[in-house]
Amino acid sequence: MNFQNVLSISQLVKFNPALSESMIRWWIFNAKANGFHKCLIKIGGRIFVDRSVFEQWLEEQRQ
Repeated sequence: MNFQNVLSISQLVKFNPALSESMIRWWIFNAKANGFHKCLIKIGGRIFVDRSVFEQWLEEQRQ
């Protein structure tokens, strides 16, 4: 894992202005159902997102 790809939710929103923080938090809340759990790294009470896995997950969501 490349630790430069580990982002907080606010950093992820900054890198992807089309996404809102509330949208990402909804994906996290429903992570088991939508497969977003693959993107998450939980350390203590903090949640981080692996950017490369997130980009792959986002590509899989295309219709």
